Amino acid sequence: MRYLLQFLLILAVSFLGELIHRVVPLPIPASVWGMAILLACLLTRVVRPEHVRETGHFLLAVMPVMFIPAGVGLLASWGVLRPSLLPVAVITLASLATVLAVTGLTAQYLIGRKGRRRHG
Repeated sequence: MRYLLQFLLILAVSFLGELIHRVVPLPIPASVWGMAILLACLLTRVVRPEHVRETGHFLLAVMPVMFIPAGVGLLASWGVLRPSLLPVAVITLASLATVLAVTGLTAQYLIGRKGRRRHG
């Protein structure tokens, strides 16, 4: 029963994200709205981590399975995607390199800042 309640809580927050997406005329996906609401609820202690912990671990464990339909959809659309494969591959690699670099630099900055705070 605990898992069902945790899942319903996550689903309710996702539904709120869907509602906000429909009402607010910004190009922000509903899933991002939902994650922002859940983050705000966790930070303000409206929702405590133990209220969603087990279901969150389960959803993370099964996440790779959720990519199978997307992969099958890409294979089914191969004829449409084939002409633009090179530009998509270049954009994907450039985006990957940018995200890796920004993430690495941000992590190094935060780790250095944390170290200076401890020792300084």
